[in-house]
Amino acid sequence: MAFICSKGNLDMAYPALIMGNAALGEGVEVHIFFTFWGLDIVNTKTNDKLKFTLSGNTAMHMPDLGRIKPGLEHVSMPQVLGNLPGMTGYATRMMNKQMEEQEIPTVPEFLDLLQASGAHMYACRLTYDMMKLLEADLHPGVEGVISAGDFIDIAEGAQVVFV
Repeated sequence: MAFICSKGNLDMAYPALIMGNAALGEGVEVHIFFTFWGLDIVNTKTNDKLKFTLSGNTAMHMPDLGRIKPGLEHVSMPQVLGNLPGMTGYATRMMNKQMEEQEIPTVPEFLDLLQASGAHMYACRLTYDMMKLLEADLHPGVEGVISAGDFIDIAEGAQVVFV
């Protein structure tokens, strides 16, 4: 399987990490290409500070409301609340708490797990150069900084998932 991670939000970091881990557990070879804001996932200066925002997220549910009043488990938060001061921090803390309750590793821990399990991870050359990163900024599991064309060659014949 080949994953292309293009978004650096907390909620967009996990799909490829979770699916990649599941694929590795089934003996499937996994390659992950981090491009544009997805590079924040493997940047050690940012990957433990990824944020979750309500803005643009129409599916944000508030499961804790169901504890207060049964039946409100699937109430969606209005996107406009994401513009209020402190809401991104609140939403990020809430998501991190929920992930911790489910014993889901943090992003840096997940990267360590994927590396130890044999995932192949790459940074996008164009984005890397554009953001003026250094190889020292990248998680040690990143095997290299490669072009999109190189990743296309690597991913030939693979099931490709764009996140």
